[in-house]
Amino acid sequence: MGVPAFFRWLSRKYPSIIVHCLEEKAKEYNGFKIPVDTSKPNPNEVEFDNLYLDMNGIIHPCTHPEDKPAPKNEDEMMVAIFEYIDRLFNIVRPRRVLYMAIDGVAPRAKMNQQRSRRFRASKEGVELTEEKNKMREEVIQRGGYLPPDEIKERFDSNCITPGTEFMDNLAKCLRYYVADRLTNDPGWHNITVFLSDASVPGEGEHKIMDFIRRQRAQPNHDPNTHHCLCGADADLIMLGLATHEPNFTIIREEFKPNKPRPCALCSQMGHEIKDCQGMAREKQGEHDEFADTVPVSEQEFIFIRLAVLREYLERELTMASLPFPFDFERSVDDWVFMCFFVGNDFLPHLPSLEIREGAIDRLVGIYKDVVHKTGGYLTENGFVNLERVELIMQAVGVAEDNIFKKRKDDDESFKRRMKEKKKRMKAEQGPSFVPGGQFAPQALGGRDRPMAVQNARQAAYEMRMKGNQRNQEAAQSLRAMMKNGKSPAGGSEDMDSRGVKRKAEDSDSEPEPEDNVRLWEEGWKQRYYKTKFDVDATDDEFRKKVVQSYVEGLCWVLRYYYQGCASWKWYFPFHYAPFASDFKDIKGMFNNFEKGTKPFKPLEQLMGVFPAASGNFLPQTWRALMTDPESSIIDFYPDDFAIDLNGKKYAWQGVALLPFVDERRLRAALADVYPDLSPEEVRRNSLGSDVLFVGKSHPLCDFIRELYRAESHEDTEIPAELCHGIQGILNLDEDPILPDKPVESPIPTLRDISSNCAIGIKFKDPQYDDGFVFKAVVLPGAKIPNKVLKPGDWEQSNRGPWRPQLGFNPNRQQAHLDQSGFRKLNHYVDRNQGAGQYGSGPPFEAQHRGGQYSNAPPPRNYQQGNYRPPQRDHYPQNQYSSMELTVGIGPCSPRAPLTSRTRSEDEEGGDPLTTSRTAAEEDISRGLDRVMGYLHRHDATTGTELSALYERRLLIFFSK
Repeated sequence: MGVPAFFRWLSRKYPSIIVHCLEEKAKEYNGFKIPVDTSKPNPNEVEFDNLYLDMNGIIHPCTHPEDKPAPKNEDEMMVAIFEYIDRLFNIVRPRRVLYMAIDGVAPRAKMNQQRSRRFRASKEGVELTEEKNKMREEVIQRGGYLPPDEIKERFDSNCITPGTEFMDNLAKCLRYYVADRLTNDPGWHNITVFLSDASVPGEGEHKIMDFIRRQRAQPNHDPNTHHCLCGADADLIMLGLATHEPNFTIIREEFKPNKPRPCALCSQMGHEIKDCQGMAREKQGEHDEFADTVPVSEQEFIFIRLAVLREYLERELTMASLPFPFDFERSVDDWVFMCFFVGNDFLPHLPSLEIREGAIDRLVGIYKDVVHKTGGYLTENGFVNLERVELIMQAVGVAEDNIFKKRKDDDESFKRRMKEKKKRMKAEQGPSFVPGGQFAPQALGGRDRPMAVQNARQAAYEMRMKGNQRNQEAAQSLRAMMKNGKSPAGGSEDMDSRGVKRKAEDSDSEPEPEDNVRLWEEGWKQRYYKTKFDVDATDDEFRKKVVQSYVEGLCWVLRYYYQGCASWKWYFPFHYAPFASDFKDIKGMFNNFEKGTKPFKPLEQLMGVFPAASGNFLPQTWRALMTDPESSIIDFYPDDFAIDLNGKKYAWQGVALLPFVDERRLRAALADVYPDLSPEEVRRNSLGSDVLFVGKSHPLCDFIRELYRAESHEDTEIPAELCHGIQGILNLDEDPILPDKPVESPIPTLRDISSNCAIGIKFKDPQYDDGFVFKAVVLPGAKIPNKVLKPGDWEQSNRGPWRPQLGFNPNRQQAHLDQSGFRKLNHYVDRNQGAGQYGSGPPFEAQHRGGQYSNAPPPRNYQQGNYRPPQRDHYPQNQYSSMELTVGIGPCSPRAPLTSRTRSEDEEGGDPLTTSRTAAEEDISRGLDRVMGYLHRHDATTGTELSALYERRLLIFFSK
């Protein structure tokens, strides 16, 4: 969805909707990997019924990842996709349905955005190649070193579009994957798997929503089904709310900003291509064995609990003294509708509404006033009341002038703060070299005592090596500058054309994009229409036409979310949106959409969204229409195009000014080349249907077998009692996967399935009449989940303090220590030391910076003098020994001193746990037991090992 900042805003405003996923990892034993048993209960303490995968959010990061090396070939890409699905299945563990949906042919309204994105990607690829070549020449001229430019085929992500050979091969690989898992994975045995590949029209997430919507309207649907939808797009949150299902959760990768990326020129970390100096690469490992590896951390997942978001919205949207009964479900639909104004995939956002400026909160405040005035809601079951929407737009329009002025003031203030921050950072720069680790300088008068010096000779050697390396780098840089005729002071770069040295702040500042509209000055509306649309602001008819198209778009998008695609051919025919104050007399601007429209075919969509640079995915004669100067549609494929930043800072945020594709001209041009298609291309250009898979142990398996035995080619309805109440229409597959018949692997590195236990058949969603309206309500019999947020009357009805629910289990006991336990820990744990490898928490702040040699024994020549290593077998009586304890998860390492026992006490065989303890020691014991209970519940795989570890530590801890 076209709202880049929406999820960030939502998670900050409603933080309790986020829960981090607990994931059970596979184990290794004697070199063999033991997979996770997904048939066991979910470690997240919640059981999901249905898992839906928006596959395009999986395909893209697996085929061209940003934070790790890309797969070498297509086979490796397929295996990466399989592993990604396995990981999601392991976390969620659905018990009824797995629905995998790949984007098919999209509605025309979405194709415009796809076209813009693909043309932009092609343009950026060409620009990156030119920049790399230019920088390579500059670095080599300066005397820098760069690895040889490898000539390898670049993966064109545009192939992830319906109709290409890549997507056809992906569908075959996923059929094999499903058959393999239904045969070999016990967690899949009773799962009904739906595969909707790229041949099925519609976006992946909307195919999923259509499935849910049509199943909800069936009499056998379970209203308490727990849904889990995987995807990173912000519109999934809106779609989940639009279902009005009480148990709906979204799983997505945790977003971590500012991930380090390697330089595109030298492939080293720590700088961008524009700052590349061509320095020699450091050796990775003793024998450079890690040369081709990029250190990355595994991406973690989070749950977004829409049930908790509904609680937040109920608090925010509840209104008192209404002239009609308050309906929370209707107000949720209105909230979803208002979010469309700040951006979506089908319409540009209004100029005065930016989500970072609190636009949604502003709209909610206006909405509450409007509902009181008009006496009704904005939407109902996906249909818009335009008369009430106009009141909201007019209220926003009144504030537009102030919004633009405040935006300018905030921007100037931000630039001023950044400039001052740069000055402060330059003034506060410390010395060029500061020793670290155990020789780091300590603040005078601090409470922390200095760390004990360990292995000083090795630490001094490391500092010398680092200093030599810095000197070599500086000398190399100096030689390169002198070779190019530049003075060491950098005079030539810091001088302007008159030979006058530029000021530091001038050299740091970036050129600002020219803004001809100047929305913060009088006359902004006239300048906007003249600059963006090339019409005079006095042309009321044109402005009315733009507003009418935008109103149609609002109605289309809401219908798309709640009822399905109202028109496959409608689209917004402008690059920019009107102002909120232009929404006047809109009540009669929209009646209905054209009925009976059909989607494009896959190859037709490729012609509508691909640039000429990606024409290799098309048949030869079709490709010629993109490049031949005599082509009747050559104007659809410009080699270069303008990108209007439209007040933004980065090019990817701007508007790509591409010509819109005329459907009639496109079809007329394609009519001449359709006869040139091969039989394989004709097959790829046809529309397909979903496929349903079950295993032998599934109740539906025998029913499907009988259909194949009878060779019944008629539509057959699924008996609801055989498939958890799921209904639909079955048809025989032309190339079916059948039980006891081998399934050939499409990937050479994976084995064929000789004893297959899966069966597949074509599936079609339940059908309804054209005028049928899906109700946007909570179904009868649905149980609303228990409240997670603090209720308003909590203080009156409960004596104890309120605590937030951190996971899905509301009854989880919190692990904690009593006050006396904390005092005991503070007494025994040295605050100057860290927790070692695994410690955490306040007593284990990262003050200890033990390096590679912090616990290493001294060199042998140390023992030639008076130095003697400590004898750990003997401890002096009644003295603190050198034996210390870490209260944490990890191996024992030197920390806080404990009182030792004498050898005579050991020989007597006294049990240390039966000796007398103080009250504080009893508190610590109880606290550690609670910690162990918490760890057992959260990490079943390591609970046993941790128990044994803590038992050994307690034996030492209470020994006296």
